[in-house]
Amino acid sequence: MNQADISKIVSKLRIKVPPEHRRLKGPQGPEGRLNKLRKTVTGLIKYERIELNYRRGDEARQYAERLISEAISHGDCHKPTMEIADYWLLEKQLVHKLFKVLVPRYENYNTAFTKMYKAPQAYYGRNIDKAVLELRGNPYPSLTNKQSNNRLLLQNVLLDAAKYDYRQAKYAEMADKMSKTEELQTKLDNNPESKPSESS
Repeated sequence: MNQADISKIVSKLRIKVPPEHRRLKGPQGPEGRLNKLRKTVTGLIKYERIELNYRRGDEARQYAERLISEAISHGDCHKPTMEIADYWLLEKQLVHKLFKVLVPRYENYNTAFTKMYKAPQAYYGRNIDKAVLELRGNPYPSLTNKQSNNRLLLQNVLLDAAKYDYRQAKYAEMADKMSKTEELQTKLDNNPESKPSESS
């Protein structure tokens, strides 16, 4: 069987998949691991952007990619694909969203359907890597700023205004000091008796 035939049978994922699955610890064992992943995939399809532990997000991402890829390849009339969607999506109204909203959105995509970012860590508490997992093309604002040097961004406008106010305050303070020094100098120049006598 050549490569073309294999690609028709198994959908190709556009993300890196490790050779072994992660062991997500829990009291329920492998069944609990699958339940966690099902909840994560359901949340991702429902909200299109979620924040979670990095290990769990990276593991659930593979299943979400495969689910969307199978839905694009076979459609909603394919019984095994419907069984997979029914298994992975705990809320059954999301099966409709998968086939009617996400499949038309991603059918012409050449990249991965999901995107994952490392979230900043809290400076207190346990040191757990957090991540943000999202579907591409979601309605939320982008998490990355492509125009980092744009002076019209709100934070840059506010910083410029704060710098201007600070400089004006410093200039006023310097001018006040200079005027006081000049007044003292003119008093000393006009009143030679008040000058301190130099010691011989």
